[in-house]
Amino acid sequence: MSKHLIDLVNIRKEFDGEPILKGINLYIRDREFITLLGPSGCGKTTTLRILGGFESPTSGEVLFEGRRMNDIPPYKREINTVFQRYALFPHLNVAENVAFGLRIRKLPEQEIQTKVSRMLELVGLRGFEKRDVTSLSGGQQQRVAIARALVMEPRVLLLDEPLGALDLKLRKEMQIELKRIQQSTGITFIYVTHDQEEALTMSDTVVVMNHGQIQQIGTPTDIYNEPVNAFVADFIGESNIIPGVMRRDRLVHFCGRDFECVDEGFGEDTPVDVVIRPEDLKIVETDRAQLTGRVESIVFKGVHYEMMIRSEQFTFMVHSTLCEPVGKTVGLAVVPFDIHIMQKSAPSADRMEAEN
Repeated sequence: MSKHLIDLVNIRKEFDGEPILKGINLYIRDREFITLLGPSGCGKTTTLRILGGFESPTSGEVLFEGRRMNDIPPYKREINTVFQRYALFPHLNVAENVAFGLRIRKLPEQEIQTKVSRMLELVGLRGFEKRDVTSLSGGQQQRVAIARALVMEPRVLLLDEPLGALDLKLRKEMQIELKRIQQSTGITFIYVTHDQEEALTMSDTVVVMNHGQIQQIGTPTDIYNEPVNAFVADFIGESNIIPGVMRRDRLVHFCGRDFECVDEGFGEDTPVDVVIRPEDLKIVETDRAQLTGRVESIVFKGVHYEMMIRSEQFTFMVHSTLCEPVGKTVGLAVVPFDIHIMQKSAPSADRMEAEN
């Protein structure tokens, strides 16, 4: 396991007496691609700005390899930032934009040219050296901004919603490119987004935030398959969240009947929330069904149909490549592994030393 590179210790931030961050505890490993994910106003960009030195925490500590960084200005940190607005210099060509920071450092000209060429090769812009940056597409401009940040060889690259201005197809392409660049350079990437797909596609670790607190930290698979509370389950993809009662280990009651599941440790006859993803509900013949319901609506989503199926106790969202007509009564089935149990109100989960 990689060592801790950055530790945020009980970080609090207030603006005009209003709490924005409410005691963030988080560690970031060397060479990790970590994403801060959450809705607007959750505190993710403020956290990034504190990491970069653009904001100071009201209280708490920012540690870089154990050294306190709270009062270190941005230009003295081994950190660089790519913003959503790329802030390229329109009077400089591509190569000169990338070389700008190296010239400030007064590096030898041959070294500058070598570094710039290597970075443009890395971001797929070899041959664009003399191009006017204003003539480039949005995706190309973003690559120039990334090359300009990476050429300074930071230990950490902060990325604040850098794909937000791109169209959907280009955004998906750049998600793959960014992950490739991060893996090939070995630089720690700290990425901010409100887009769940971006976070799940690129990250080693996802930090879900809401109202200035960390809700859950884990791998993309963990975050999707094992949400710790209703906010995470609802924010990460689509979910059916059903009130239930945990009868005992591996047995939960909801919608008027008992279901086998794989979860343990909730106690007996404990109120819980049950999460079932729409793609995990299967439409079956009613004589083989665990539940039955009436198809109320159908929407074609391109890769699947989204159906709302009303049972006596709950209206389920179901994703399937096959659809049934509105008004038909159908059966629903789900396997134990796809029934996820959550506490009714889970505390926010900070990434603590105990995880290591």
